[in-house]
Amino acid sequence: MKITAFNGSPRAERGNTHIMVSEFLKGAHGAGADVENIFLVKEEIHHCRGCFTCWTKSGTCAITDDMGELLTRYIESDIVVFATPVYVDCVTGITKQFMDRLIPLLDPHIEVDTQGESVHRKKFDTYPKIVVISNCGYPEQSHFQVLALLFRRIARNMHSEVIAEIYRGGGGILRTDYPGSEPVISKYRMLLQKAGREVAETQTLSEKTKRELEIPLVSHEKYRESVNKGFDTAE
Repeated sequence: MKITAFNGSPRAERGNTHIMVSEFLKGAHGAGADVENIFLVKEEIHHCRGCFTCWTKSGTCAITDDMGELLTRYIESDIVVFATPVYVDCVTGITKQFMDRLIPLLDPHIEVDTQGESVHRKKFDTYPKIVVISNCGYPEQSHFQVLALLFRRIARNMHSEVIAEIYRGGGGILRTDYPGSEPVISKYRMLLQKAGREVAETQTLSEKTKRELEIPLVSHEKYRESVNKGFDTAE
């Protein structure tokens, strides 16, 4: 079982997203999975030119950068983790740039799927299943609605399925010294490890784990007060 995480946070190791991903992968590794954590911000990834060279000429992208190797690591994985903080209600620009460059993994010809909707043909026999990990600066879980729909559409187009989603409203609490938060954060880290083990072993999350992952780490009101106080102090 190979699980590869593609972390699209511009902050790399310093980000709240990394805390979530590292704990998840720790759990997956403990369950026997071969895991890899890739920071997209450290890779050379240019934007797609829309030239269709990968579909009409050489069969490979016309751009020479790190995406060639990343495509190989993607398609050779059993499970890929799309990890990104929420930026303006969606994925980060780095993440979107990476997603755009996944096009060479598909055949340009169009066919109709089981739902009667057009989709590009497969180029490979199998594609990795998808896990989504994200955190948001706002405390409510409702801010992940766009991501939830987006990755279901991506999974459909990539002949895959979303097998787990881990969304953390109020992600900023993961790196703050909020009074009394240490036991809560420690428990949440262990829960992320549990999620990683479950995905590695069963390729899904139990309903119990899903519910526990959605529980706020602190009250929404206290979180907002903490965030606002931090910005006031910074000024």
